[in-house]
Amino acid sequence: MTQRGSCLCGAVSFELSGKLRSVTACHCGQCRKQSGHYWAATSVADIGLCLTKDEGLTWFDASPTARRGFCKLCGSTLFWKPAGEDRTVISAGSLGPGSGLEITKHVHVADKGDYYDLSDGLPQFEALSGEESV
Repeated sequence: MTQRGSCLCGAVSFELSGKLRSVTACHCGQCRKQSGHYWAATSVADIGLCLTKDEGLTWFDASPTARRGFCKLCGSTLFWKPAGEDRTVISAGSLGPGSGLEITKHVHVADKGDYYDLSDGLPQFEALSGEESV
């Protein structure tokens, strides 16, 4: 099944094919600062990501371990690309309706904002390890 996504203004659009990971909610400071709240994202193998329009896409090297892709025209947060991995993390909010995805866990909860509670009963991880990847 192919999923389609885009930024708010349409200057970046893409198609995803292949298996998508369930949605992880990341509460780290970088995700909160870039997105304005916690960031909910899925992940796909790089071979399954096809940019159909990329005129607005720009990348920010957020740390030595990852870069973040967003639309330079409307500011939509779209991608998180871990260094040395053959996958790209995709903003769940950028996908069209009918994705069938669900949030299954929260990561970096030790760094979450103090203005909200996590009471949905899903697994919570203080930090991030290989098993609880974004």
